[in-house]
Amino acid sequence: MKLFYIVLALILASLNLRPPITSISPLMSTIQGDLNISGITASLLTTLPVLCMGIFAPFSVMLSRRWGNEGAIVLALMLIGVGTALRLFVGATPLMMFTSFLSGVGIALAGPLLSSFIKQHFPTRVAAMVGIYSTAMVVGASISVGLSVPLQKILGGSWRGSLAVWALLVAIALPIWMKLVLSARKDRQSGPISAVNVEALPVKNSRAWVLTLFFGLMAAIFYSLTAWLAPAIQSQGYTKETAGSIQTLFTLISLPSTLFIPMLVHRYQRRVFWLVGCALMELIGVLMLNLSVSPWLAAIPLGIGAGGLFPIALMLPIDETNNAQEASAWSAMTQSGGYILGALGPLTIGWLHDATGSFIQAFYGLAIIIVLQIVVQLAIGNKKSSPASYDNQSLVYKKN
Repeated sequence: MKLFYIVLALILASLNLRPPITSISPLMSTIQGDLNISGITASLLTTLPVLCMGIFAPFSVMLSRRWGNEGAIVLALMLIGVGTALRLFVGATPLMMFTSFLSGVGIALAGPLLSSFIKQHFPTRVAAMVGIYSTAMVVGASISVGLSVPLQKILGGSWRGSLAVWALLVAIALPIWMKLVLSARKDRQSGPISAVNVEALPVKNSRAWVLTLFFGLMAAIFYSLTAWLAPAIQSQGYTKETAGSIQTLFTLISLPSTLFIPMLVHRYQRRVFWLVGCALMELIGVLMLNLSVSPWLAAIPLGIGAGGLFPIALMLPIDETNNAQEASAWSAMTQSGGYILGALGPLTIGWLHDATGSFIQAFYGLAIIIVLQIVVQLAIGNKKSSPASYDNQSLVYKKN
């Protein structure tokens, strides 16, 4: 029964990590018109949470040491819930920005904490649990994108209510997590305390900076699509409902890529092939949009490319390091720096749209970012000749 609660808690928490960001895109044009804000200002609604994911993620370690993973995750969920619920009362731009900031801090804290939670409770089934974790995040993103416009209609045209309703996911998750907090306190009182070695961030390692740059470009492209795909489709004459449905398709298509492409990378080894292949799929999708090909078709290569690159980006620090401490330090650097860089993506696309008055030029700018990503991918190269392998039982990396 306890195992059931742990898995259920993981799923419910993961469902909350994307709706505060992804629910905005289908309603972006309505929000802009109601609040009378420019494209670059509107892009901050997506940029702020992503920027928070880079800035505040390191604080999760301190919170975990003080309250344990479970207690810190409860705090993170509360921040997400409060930030999301406050959107019901938005009357001006500053409060709307504050809701994005608050939920962004919660998401920033929850991400690393849930990864640590998986290692803590499932040391021999890390891959399976990460799969459940990732799948739940994609499901949360999909339902929030697909239901944003229908919920607006059901709630009498209120975009505020449509955005705030996702706080219910937090309300569902919190009782389960509070139960785990109480259980964890009992376990800590009776169990041994183990020391943890902390590896310094590899800021002097040029290879680590290459991986950080790749993670940043990958995140910039993904969150640009998350923020601006639906508005770009609407600019072609499609309705909000259709644009939301196409963005839902984009999110759903990314799900099998997230699950299967890492397996293919592991099986066939040639990392550059899969990295560049996914990036080319993104490039094809963006060009299809700009050449007036049906956005329903364009969503397919976009979803395949974006869905495949994220898990590969998570795998790279593990491939490049020799033990668990190094892998943790490299992951912290690539994700923290990468998300900060990635936050500039939606902002750049919003600025290009404001400057040119068109999503065509803005998405050609996105195509240039994808080309830069391919150059960095070529610099990353294939897997090391003698890669580290992971021993799940002892949580130690050792040479093959």
